[in-house]
Amino acid sequence: MIRDPIRRLRSSDSVLDRPRRVQLAALAVVCLAGLAVWTLATDLFPYHSSNDDEGVYLLQAAMLLEGQLELRAGDLADAFRPWFFVQDGGRLYSKYSPVVPAMYAVSMALFGEPRVTLVAVALGNAALVYGLGSMVFDRWVGVVAAAVFAAAPMTLLTSSVFLPYAPTTLLNCAFAVWYLRGVREGRLRHAVLAGTAIGLAFFARPYTAVLFALPFICHAGWSVLRSVRDRWWDRGLRPLPDPVRRNAATAAVGFAFVGLALAYNARVTGAALTFPYAAFAPLDGPGFGHRELLDHSLEYTPAVALEANGAALWYFATRWFTAGPLGTVAALTGTAVALWRWLPVPGSDEAGGRGSDRTAGLLLAGLFVSVPLGNFAFWGNYNVHAGVGDPTTGLLSKFGPFYHFDLLVPLSIFAGFAVVVGYRRCRDAAIRRRIATVASPRAARAVVLAVLLVGALVAGAANAALLSAPVERNAAHTDRFESAYEPVEERDLENALVFLPTPYGQWQNHPFQALRNDGGLDGEVVYALDGAPSRDFAVLDAYPSRTYYRYSYRGEWTATPSDEITARLEELSVRSGERLDGETTVGIADRVDRVRVRLENDGQVADYTVADAGSALSVAWTLERGAGTESDATANGTPVGVARLNESPNESVAFDAADELVLTVTQVQPEGATYTYRQEVTVRATDDGVDVVWPPERTGCPLVADCGTEGTYLPDHPESRSDWETFETRLEVASASSHRSGRRRVASGMGQFRHQR
Repeated sequence: MIRDPIRRLRSSDSVLDRPRRVQLAALAVVCLAGLAVWTLATDLFPYHSSNDDEGVYLLQAAMLLEGQLELRAGDLADAFRPWFFVQDGGRLYSKYSPVVPAMYAVSMALFGEPRVTLVAVALGNAALVYGLGSMVFDRWVGVVAAAVFAAAPMTLLTSSVFLPYAPTTLLNCAFAVWYLRGVREGRLRHAVLAGTAIGLAFFARPYTAVLFALPFICHAGWSVLRSVRDRWWDRGLRPLPDPVRRNAATAAVGFAFVGLALAYNARVTGAALTFPYAAFAPLDGPGFGHRELLDHSLEYTPAVALEANGAALWYFATRWFTAGPLGTVAALTGTAVALWRWLPVPGSDEAGGRGSDRTAGLLLAGLFVSVPLGNFAFWGNYNVHAGVGDPTTGLLSKFGPFYHFDLLVPLSIFAGFAVVVGYRRCRDAAIRRRIATVASPRAARAVVLAVLLVGALVAGAANAALLSAPVERNAAHTDRFESAYEPVEERDLENALVFLPTPYGQWQNHPFQALRNDGGLDGEVVYALDGAPSRDFAVLDAYPSRTYYRYSYRGEWTATPSDEITARLEELSVRSGERLDGETTVGIADRVDRVRVRLENDGQVADYTVADAGSALSVAWTLERGAGTESDATANGTPVGVARLNESPNESVAFDAADELVLTVTQVQPEGATYTYRQEVTVRATDDGVDVVWPPERTGCPLVADCGTEGTYLPDHPESRSDWETFETRLEVASASSHRSGRRRVASGMGQFRHQR
C-alpha cells in the first residue's frame, strides 16, 4: 500500500519535470539572446555603426528626457541641424516618430545606458517567438524557434544597434501573441493589449505595422462577418458575439494610437496627415514613380522593384537567416509539412490540426505574403543595396535586408517545427528498429545521436561562417571610428564648444554619431557645425564663456572604412585688437625655382613672388580696423577691416563683418610641379578693431591650391608629411586688446592657446 503512493508521486514528478525542462531551455535561449546582443553592442559597436540613423534615435531619446519634441536653435539652426532632422525656421524635429526613442530613453533614465533597451528588446523578441511557436505547435518547437530566431545573423546585428526594426518587431509580435490568446481564450483584456501593441507599432513605423497586421486584420474581419451571419437570424446581435466584442476593442484601442500619431503629426509638422518623414522628403514613401531623398532620386518602377526585392529576399534566404540555405530549406519544409497537416480531413468539419493551432499557424504564414508584397512597393529596398548584384556592399552587407525583419518570425517558427519533427522522426522507435537490424540497440542510439550532433555542428558552422563576414565589415568601421574619436577621448572636455567638420554636408552626426548634443543644446559639451564665418562667429557669441575647439582630420572620409584618417582636436581662441601682426613660416623643398605668396578674399588679391626662398620662408601680414576711407569702409557704415602683406604694402584686401582670409604660399619647381601651403583665417571687423579665430586652418597640397581635408597639416604627426614640410604661424597684438572671456591669452609658436582654467 505504501509503494503505490510513492510510485504515483514519482510518476507525477517526472511529468512535472518535462514542462520545467522546456521552460528552463526557453529561459536559457532567451538569456543567451540578450547576452549575445549586449556583447555585440558593446564590443562591435562601441561608437555606433555606419548607419547614421542611430544618432537620430538617440538624440530624440535625449530630447524626450528633457520633455522636448524638437530642438529650439533659433537663428543658429543651420549650425546644429542633426542628420535626418527637419528644419522649420528656428526649430528642428526628427523625421522619425518618438516611440522607439522613448524605449531608449527609459533605459537612459533608469541605467544611464541605452544599450539596456537593446538587450530588453532581444530578450522580448526571443521570448515572444517562443510563445508564438508554442501556440502554433508545442513548447519544444517554441524553444527551437526562439534559438533559430536569436541566432540569425540579421537578428544579431540589427538588434545590436539603435535602429527601429527589432523594437517594432517586438511590438508586432506582442500584438500577435495577445491577438491569438484573445481568439483562443476569448478574454477582452487580451484584445485590449493587442490593440495597444499594434497601435504603438503603427505610431513607430506605420507601414511596417500595417504589413504585419494585414493577415490578422483579414482574419478579424472574417471572424466578425461569420459570427454576425451565424447569430443574425437566430437571436440577433444582443449580446454582441465574442469576435465582435474582441475585435471592436482591439480596433478601438489601435485607432486611439493612430489618433495619437496624427496628433503628433499636427504638433510637429502642422498637419495631422503629414508625417514627419514626409515633411522631410515628400517623395520618400511607398509607391512607384519618381522617388527622392535629399540628393538621391530614382524612377522606381515595378521592374526595379522586382530586381531589388528579389535580390534582397535571395540574400535574406542565403546569407541572413540562420544557417543560410540550410535554415531556409528547413523553414520551407516545415511550412509545407504544417500546411499539409492543416488540410481539411475528409468527412470532418474541422481541419486536421494534429496537435497544432491551425489558425495561428496560417496567420503567421500569411506574413510570407504581406511582408514581401508590401515591401515590393517601397524603394528603400533598393537603397539598402550599393549594387543589387553585390551583397558585400551597402547597408545590406552589414545588417541584411532589415525592411524584411518581420519575416524572421515565421521563418524561425516553421524552421523550428521542421527541426523538432526531424528529431522526433529520428528518435522514433521504428527507425531505431531498422538500424538495429544491422547493429545493436546501443549502436542504433549512438547512430541517431551522431546524426543529430553532426547536423547541429554543420548548421552552427554554416551560421558562424555567414556571421563572420558582416562582423568583419562592421569591425572595420569600428576601427576607423576608434581612430577618429581618439583625440576627443583623450581630452577631458568641460564646458566646451567643439566645431565639427562636414564631410557629407551640413549635418551633425553624419557621420560623427558619438559627438551628439543634448536636447537643450547646453550640455557639458556643445557641438556645432563648421560653416560660414558669420555663422561661426554667431555660435561663438552665443557661447561666450566656453572653451573652444576645432575637430578636424587628415584624409578623406568616405563610405570605405579602409580610407584611413588621422584626427585632431585643436583648441581655439578669439583674439581681438585694433591691429594684429601675423607671421607664417613654411619650409621650402629642394629645387624650388620660385615661391608665390598670395592673400585673397572675395576676389581681392595682394601678392608677391620670391625668387630665392632658401630652406624656409617667413611671410609677415597685418590685420587692422579700416581707417574710414572710401576703400576701407562700406557705404552703410558697417565696420570694415584691412589685411596687408608686409612685403606688398601698397596692396590690401578688405574684409567686412565676417570673412575668411586665405593666405597661400606656393613653391614652384622648374618643371612646373607645385606645392601649396594654405592658411584660412576666420576674421571680422568690429567697432573696436578686429576679431580672429585662432589658430587658422592649415593644409599642404601638392599640385593643387586647395586639397581639402586630405592635406590637413598635423604638427603633432611628423610621419604624415615630408621632412621639409613645416608650417608655423604666429599672431601678436600690436595694440591694446581684449578677449571674449576677459582673460589674456598668449600666442604660441604653433598657433595654439589654452585657457587658464
